[in-house]
Parts: sequence; C-alpha cells; structure tokens
Amino acid sequence: MSSGAWVVVVAVVLGLGFGVYRLLTDGRFRGTREIPVVEEGALAPVSRPPGPWEAVLAALPDATLGEKATLLQFSSAFCAPCRATRRTLSEVAELVPGVEHLEVDAEHHLELARSLGILRTPTTLVLDAAGREVTRAAGAPRKEQVLAALGSAP
Repeated sequence: MSSGAWVVVVAVVLGLGFGVYRLLTDGRFRGTREIPVVEEGALAPVSRPPGPWEAVLAALPDATLGEKATLLQFSSAFCAPCRATRRTLSEVAELVPGVEHLEVDAEHHLELARSLGILRTPTTLVLDAAGREVTRAAGAPRKEQVLAALGSAP
C-alpha cells in the first residue's frame, strides 16, 4: 500500500476510536469537584468559594430551588443537543415530585459558567435540596441516566 493509503487508514481508525469514546462518555453523570472542608479549631480559616446555588442566585435572583433536587442545565442558542436535553430534563422534572429544571444560557451568563467550571454545552448539574452539587454530566444525558443521578441525590 502507498503512504497515502496508510494515512487514510490511520485517520479512519482514529476517527472511529474518538467516535466510540464520545459515544460511551457523552451525557454520563460523573462525580463532582471536592471542596476542601475546614475543621473547627484550625489556625487559618480557608475561604470557600460560594456553592453552586449561591452563584446561581447571584446571577438569576428569580431562580427557585427544588424541594428534592434541581436539574441545572447550561446551554447555548445554537446547540442541538441542548434542545434534546431540555426536553429530557423537563420530562424528568414533571415525573419526579420535588424536582425543578432550570436552564441557564451560558453565553449570557459567562461568569456563572466559568465559576462553576462549565466547559461545554449542554452540561447538567444535579443539585440537592440544599443547593450543593451532587453530580454533573457533559453532553446530552438519557432519561434513565438522569433518573439514576436523582436517585443518588440525598
């Protein structure tokens, strides 16, 4: 085979590998970032960044927290998977009592997106009743994945 054919074969294999990786990882809920806890009696108090819900309230004062959980979705205007995620999360919020769905336009709330570590849209954060992040998913999650993530919320 010529060197051009080898380049095409390698490119196809790499493309297929990346596609399979994205298929397996897109929309999967993962753990959340750990926030260091300061023990009582520590010599120097460490300033904690505001939790996700405090940051959301600072950007969106009319937002309401769900009694059991809140599905916080970051999306953008021209994102096709964001529309599918909106439908999925709205359906789950209607099915499960005490769950609210809140969609935030990442383009209009860049500071909020940056402060919460949102790198792509759609990104969904599951917040517990106190407004703490339980888990997050980058990409469009399926309904079963969202229900399973809500089951892990305390």
